[in-house]
Amino acid sequence: MSTSVPTAAPGEPAAALPVATGAQVRRAGLRLIRADRRAFGTALLLNFAAAAAGLAAPWLVGRIVDEVRGGAGVATVDRLALAIIGFAAAQLLLLRWARLAGHRFGERSLARVREEYAERALAAPASVVERAGTGDLTNRGTTDVAIVGATLRDALPDALVNGVQALFVIGAVFALDPLLGTVGLISLIGVWAATHWYLRRAGTAYHEEGTANSVLAEELAATAAGSRTVEALGLQRERTEAAEAAVHDCVRTRLRTLFLRSVYFPAIDIAYLLPVAVVLLLGTALVDAGTVTLGAAVAAALYLRQLAQPLDAVLMRVEQLQSGGVAFARVEGLGLVPRTDRNEGTPEPDGERIVVADAHFAYDGGDDVLRGVELTVRPGEHLAVVGPSGAGKTTLGRLLAGLDAPHRGSVAVGGVPVAALGPAQLRRHIALVTQEHHIFLGTVRDNLRIAAPGAGDEELRSALAAVGAADWADALPDGLGTELGPGGHTLDGARSQQLALARVVLADPHTLVLDEATALLDPRTARHTERALAAVLDGRTVIAVAHRLQTAHDADRVAVMEDGRVTELGTHDELVAAGGAYAALWETWHGGPEG
Repeated sequence: MSTSVPTAAPGEPAAALPVATGAQVRRAGLRLIRADRRAFGTALLLNFAAAAAGLAAPWLVGRIVDEVRGGAGVATVDRLALAIIGFAAAQLLLLRWARLAGHRFGERSLARVREEYAERALAAPASVVERAGTGDLTNRGTTDVAIVGATLRDALPDALVNGVQALFVIGAVFALDPLLGTVGLISLIGVWAATHWYLRRAGTAYHEEGTANSVLAEELAATAAGSRTVEALGLQRERTEAAEAAVHDCVRTRLRTLFLRSVYFPAIDIAYLLPVAVVLLLGTALVDAGTVTLGAAVAAALYLRQLAQPLDAVLMRVEQLQSGGVAFARVEGLGLVPRTDRNEGTPEPDGERIVVADAHFAYDGGDDVLRGVELTVRPGEHLAVVGPSGAGKTTLGRLLAGLDAPHRGSVAVGGVPVAALGPAQLRRHIALVTQEHHIFLGTVRDNLRIAAPGAGDEELRSALAAVGAADWADALPDGLGTELGPGGHTLDGARSQQLALARVVLADPHTLVLDEATALLDPRTARHTERALAAVLDGRTVIAVAHRLQTAHDADRVAVMEDGRVTELGTHDELVAAGGAYAALWETWHGGPEG
């Protein structure tokens, strides 16, 4: 049961998660509509009804003009005025219901987006997520999902309502007089030109802004997570400069989108006046020629003036729709990452023997960090992997645990590639524990049951005892029911690691990969924990990547790695007698302060 994984290979830059294309975003949007087609259809019908009701007022005003010119009395005008009020009230009610239906659709769709994102994040390979960085994943799951939610809940229903109204208004002008409608529509070319200019630039600008926000989040998260290292190594200035550079990039991209808006919206305001002016001028000429009535010309001008309101509402939402589309593309991009649960159909391994054959591995196109590794791990043996820093020990552990796959050669358990196993299969066979750890919000009991949901308290205590943690766990204020994390009890690094190791005992895999899993424990506690694990995992395979050579001394065999290769393999006594690299390491370690 992997408690945590390294955030990246040494010196490796973060690789951004993919972003969905426009076509993929449209398909995702249609998928949301199909999932709640009834609510979407209801909202659409109510919008049509509201738009139709809104067409009555300008036409009735035109009728009033024509009736008054024809000598109609006050009663006729009053009757038409009351009709205007009635249609306005009907439109108000229909709009309210339409927006309510639209908001319901938006909220349900947002819930689906959130659930799908969480499910995809959990199903994504750990190696992909860690190389992208927690900042990008977190920013997409918080900021971008929130933007998508606001778009689905507010911008999309509002744009839908007003878009339908705009179409109905344009149709009404054509119904009054095709020539007035044609001229009025042509006069809207200014609106089209400004919108076209904006949309050509906005997509890229908002995407760059979102990327800059993710980079800033990653920088801040990395600095916060490594604050002790930053302080110990005196890296405050370097980290501050990196954060400032990310902030400046955010400001630059934000100013770019602000510039686009500052040009676009004033241009739109001016473009609205052109159709009304043109139709009034043309309408006057047509009235003089007797082609249309004065009421029809007035109604056409009122319709085009009324058109400004829904168009303005739609265009005001263009920014949010644009940023929402970019955010949706980033959220939906997580679905392009290959899912680990797609491997659940892989055949079960035939046995527990692990074979590494001519394995080569490089991080994202860099130089190979593993070069032709050959290694066979026999079932039930305890193998220690040692070597100098940068030799490839951790990378080999990741391949053995299925987090990465070699780009050449193979790593297989029971004849099946380890990386091809689905999560459930992998947990039954191989588990990874690194020198990092994580305590989840909840009780000690909750944290342990992550590995074994059905375990009883006695099993949990046995697991804690196996790693030397029973005494301090029982001494907690509420024992296994003690709340951990912010607002609860805080565990130090050693106890957190022991809790993580207890999860492994509960998970009970046949092979355990320990990547310096006891590095955070003091030597005495580490020694006790390693012995306890060895006793509990008797008969199981243990592969320990370690700096402390006492682990190698106790192992059945020792694999020595140098420059990405296994250069020595044998028992502790055999390798010491051989006088090679391991013997030199042992002499240095055994004769030093820790010996």
